[in-house]
Amino acid sequence: MTDHYKPIMTVEDLRLFMRREFPQLDDAFEIVAIAAGSATLRLHANERHLRPGGTVSGPSLFTLADVAAYAAILAHIGPAALAVTTNLNINFLRKPSPGTVEAIARLMKLGKRLAVLDVALTDPETGHLVAHATTTYSIPPRESSEKYAVS
Repeated sequence: MTDHYKPIMTVEDLRLFMRREFPQLDDAFEIVAIAAGSATLRLHANERHLRPGGTVSGPSLFTLADVAAYAAILAHIGPAALAVTTNLNINFLRKPSPGTVEAIARLMKLGKRLAVLDVALTDPETGHLVAHATTTYSIPPRESSEKYAVS
């Protein structure tokens, strides 16, 4: 259960941080909610995110899962720009229709140096699970990330 994890950043804190430190992330990715042990993001897939056949591309879904995990971690440890993915495993289950895909990243373990998360990607219209990911992040020592504090 992730109820014992308490977020320390708000949705707006994360949005500002991402705009400043991760500007290559386009506006199609939206931080929707932060809760105890989780973050919810949406990808509003446009033509850039589609592959032949009119479905959201695997790389776009992978990015959504990775960014959702990153947001969940930051929401609970604060703005540590140098937290990095060490592993991400994704299973593509259904072809998502063009449009919005939602990701809910849940903290399974949040330690001093590693975080492990489960990410469910769904089609909000149908509720169908379109992909499932597990990811591990390396968290930098606190002193190397303090300069990235939200201001």
